[in-house]
Amino acid sequence: MSAARRYAFAVLAVLAVALSSACSVTTTTDRPTVLTTFTVLADIARNVAGEHADVNSLTKFGAEIHGYEPTPGDLHKAVDASLVVVNGLHLDDWFERFLDDIHVPRIVASDGIAPIPISSTPGDVTTSGAKPNPHAWMSPVAVKTYADNIAAGLARIDPGHADDYRSNAADYGARLDAEQRRLASAVAALPANERALVSCEGAFSYLARDTGLTEHYIWPVNSEQEATPQQMRRTVDFVRDRQVPAVFCESTVNDAPMRQVQNSTGARFGGILYVDSLSEPDGPVPTYLDLLRHDINTIVDGLTGKDAAHVEP
Repeated sequence: MSAARRYAFAVLAVLAVALSSACSVTTTTDRPTVLTTFTVLADIARNVAGEHADVNSLTKFGAEIHGYEPTPGDLHKAVDASLVVVNGLHLDDWFERFLDDIHVPRIVASDGIAPIPISSTPGDVTTSGAKPNPHAWMSPVAVKTYADNIAAGLARIDPGHADDYRSNAADYGARLDAEQRRLASAVAALPANERALVSCEGAFSYLARDTGLTEHYIWPVNSEQEATPQQMRRTVDFVRDRQVPAVFCESTVNDAPMRQVQNSTGARFGGILYVDSLSEPDGPVPTYLDLLRHDINTIVDGLTGKDAAHVEP
């Protein structure tokens, strides 16, 4: 975002605060209002909040969240919120810089999660100084931490329902544990060479780490460039050397490069995986748990070549 645009938003933030203060005398709410930066976070927060808080997402279904630019309306939403929830790990820096001018309680959902650095070369551990991969929510293990952090944040602004928030987080954590066990069990049953998740972007580092999969990708997180010949060759070699049975791609990027990998190796195209956004309510992944189940089923079905019904909940 340009310096001029940042300045404009800083001015708007000050005006928004002034307007909020002027209106606060006559405005009352029965329940806290929680604002999250994207739809996945909003759904996790709704499961923790239950009936005690209203939860909204700043971005809409299907939106690209990495390079999102806030609007003046977004700042007004933040001013009116009782609590703002951001992902952290530099995913939503585009919004956090403006929250410094708006005195609204906020929490970082990923606090406490050991970050995995972004690497241009999959498997490279010599990435000192690299930014962390932000996609921690793709691991059910990590999302238990998200839920606990959100419960703690809600308890601070609404202590009267603190026990309910903690209980909701624990119940949600049990459901996340079930999804984690399903995927880890399915992965453990695969031959060693098939325990690999090959996707277009490096969006599954945390899921791979927590389930025993080896991650490989064509390009790093949020690449806006076409795949280079080196990246394509490296991915083709990985799939051939490991005899990986299936490859995948995320819903928000062009799958043409991965189709080329498929054609060059004879691997199956295992399907489309969802990461950054939920779908509309009538779509394939209207909730975070639906997103997890869809991706788990797609991965297992692709790697085994079997009907995914055996991993349905």
